[in-house]
Amino acid sequence: MDELDLVRMIRRKAGKSRDLILGIGDDCAIFRPRVSEDLLFTTDQLIEKVHFRGDAPAAEVGHRALARSLSDIAAMGGEPRFCLVSLAVPKERGAQWISAFYRGLLGLARRTKTALAGGDLAHASSIYCDVMVCGAVPRGPGTSSQALRRDGARPGDLLYVSGKLGKSWDRRIQPRLALGVRLRGRATACMDLSDGLSLDLHRLCVESGVAAELDRVPIATGATLDRALHGGEDYELLFTLKPGDAAPRGTTRIGSIVPGRDGSVRFQGNLLPPRGYNHFRSKPK
Repeated sequence: MDELDLVRMIRRKAGKSRDLILGIGDDCAIFRPRVSEDLLFTTDQLIEKVHFRGDAPAAEVGHRALARSLSDIAAMGGEPRFCLVSLAVPKERGAQWISAFYRGLLGLARRTKTALAGGDLAHASSIYCDVMVCGAVPRGPGTSSQALRRDGARPGDLLYVSGKLGKSWDRRIQPRLALGVRLRGRATACMDLSDGLSLDLHRLCVESGVAAELDRVPIATGATLDRALHGGEDYELLFTLKPGDAAPRGTTRIGSIVPGRDGSVRFQGNLLPPRGYNHFRSKPK
């Protein structure tokens, strides 16, 4: 099967979307946004031996590739509209592996109403994938947007996560899209947990110009406290609410926002170092 055959196969699997005026098969896709929407754009890379093992099932790799970017859309309170997928694989992987990859990716795409609008195929020495997702949120009054952001947390706000932390890296990611929508107009700040609670909470506090006090950490079965704090790949939502605002069901309060040095986080009376996953750190700290 050559590249044209592969593109035809992917186009057939992808189907159509009402928002795509033109999809796979031309030089560019044509997307017509709905009235009174702000568009969200994100991209995430998925690299063999960095983000997944080489023996991982192709369908699971495809699901994970899209899920990572959808988690970013969820963190902004958005609803996905379409995705672009660039995939490079070694020649020995072949059409069967590529077909299974897209089966996993498109299964999640259909469940989340994310149209596959196009992308690129190439050969490489190892598997590399980049997924760009466009999402949307309603516009606010004037020039404002209903998108959730990292910079709105204020002292007194309460801090929550959407699930237990420290889960296995190879488990299936479930983007918290429905929760993100429910948090629109309520959460004062929000982000997804991809690099570890200690690092991502530090980032949220830096953007908001505040500090945080952690009271507890919900730990996944089989995980350690260290992994729950610093391990990454949880893809839960970390968010803040004003006092008195009832938290959505299934979420857990883990602390509060306090005055202090921007980005400072305390846990069990001690400063918590931002030790989550960092691609460019020479060695773990």
